Amino acid sequence: MISPAPSPVRRVAIAGTGVAVPEFILTAGELDRRLDLPAGESRRVTGVLQRHVATRETASQLAAAAIREALVDAGLSWEDIDCLVCASATMDQALPYNAAMVLAELGDRSHRVASLDIGASCLSFLQALDLMSCAIASGRYRHVMIASADIASFTTDFRNLRENGLFGDGAAAVVLRPAAADESSRLLASRSITLPEGADLCRIRSGGSRFHRRGDDGHARALFEMRGRPLFALVARELPRFVEGLLDEAGVVRDDLALLIPHQASRQALDHLPKLLGIGAERMVDVFGTFGNQVGASLPTALHFAIHRHGLARGRTALLLGSGAGVSIGGIVFTY
Repeated sequence: MISPAPSPVRRVAIAGTGVAVPEFILTAGELDRRLDLPAGESRRVTGVLQRHVATRETASQLAAAAIREALVDAGLSWEDIDCLVCASATMDQALPYNAAMVLAELGDRSHRVASLDIGASCLSFLQALDLMSCAIASGRYRHVMIASADIASFTTDFRNLRENGLFGDGAAAVVLRPAAADESSRLLASRSITLPEGADLCRIRSGGSRFHRRGDDGHARALFEMRGRPLFALVARELPRFVEGLLDEAGVVRDDLALLIPHQASRQALDHLPKLLGIGAERMVDVFGTFGNQVGASLPTALHFAIHRHGLARGRTALLLGSGAGVSIGGIVFTY
């Protein structure tokens, strides 16, 4: 087997981050009442104390709000942005693509920017960060805005608590820029793999041409489906070797990592991850209990709180790590 070529070090910096969530908070207690469950049952099964659920907000509205917050955090204006990338697992609508919808939501028709979507389910943000850091390092763009916004609650059936009761809605945005000559910020290594044997373990079947909306049984196929146990087993089998290779490529060891910033997949996954990787739980960013799994928005939300709540300081090194439907595994080692 031919090993992938090592990814070059890229002198890019995270300039700012922002998050946005729907106004309505669905607590575990309220979910128990809705499902006629004993008090505490949904939290016991899912590990989610509360999550934000969209009742009137659209994904584009949430993305625009997160973008505005990220611009303030970066000390930039919208006119400074060269390219907008939407990295989400779900669509606002079938056409046009998400980034065009977000641009329309932002409402500024005087500043023209390039825009595109990058989709890899829960790994969408990580893939966008990887690819757009290359674009910045090559000089193609100077300031890139990456926005992830997902409304998962529309496709989940909370009655299936173990596999559908994990999800929440929200958005996060990150501004990338070239690192200055006197800055240590850089992307040290990035890697992703896809395990096609897991393609059917996590899916929403309708919405494309294989199971079109106009076909029979369209509603059932529009709901999220996951086979949690085999999915967890497949990722757990591959992850330690994957992370070992990624850290070797970056030239760092576990003790060099200030923080592990994982996709907030599930309570079981987050509890198992520090043991699986040999990284102390005290160094892991965990916002699952108050946000749930926000799908594509989950990783950049965790990154935002790594910086603004967990004290990730300039010059410190961290690991972004996730998995998603596909089944794909990806990681980025970066110096903030």
